Amino acid sequence: MLLADSAQVADGKLYILGGGWSVTGPDPTPSAVAMKVMVDWHEFNSNHHWELFLEDADGQPVRFDTPDGPQAIEVRGDFSATAPDGVPVGTPVDVPIAVNFGPIPLQNGSRFTWRLVIDGDSLPGATVSFTTRPMAEVVEEA
Repeated sequence: MLLADSAQVADGKLYILGGGWSVTGPDPTPSAVAMKVMVDWHEFNSNHHWELFLEDADGQPVRFDTPDGPQAIEVRGDFSATAPDGVPVGTPVDVPIAVNFGPIPLQNGSRFTWRLVIDGDSLPGATVSFTTRPMAEVVEEA
């Protein structure tokens, strides 16, 4: 998993713009989570479900007020993989996933984590964390 300014999937590859940061803000800016999921050969031709959750430093879902009430920031999707022609049996396949977000108004001076869950399991290393800068202090001249 990698944080980026923008990401997309094309021709089975991840294309990443402004990738690899861990500090953002203080103003909300667009961002993306780029992911590469390695699918073992014994999991080919099966449907897999993924979920991406934004959590605060305490591991609680980040929620925002909406007309329908408080909503957590969550994204879901599905994928499957098949063995490419001509590769040896047992070769895993990479499945690229890119999720782009508009500006998210997060609390300044705070720590957040994107957590990926696949088929209901939180996998080791399937998180990426970042910090929002504190808002600059306004100094008034006398």
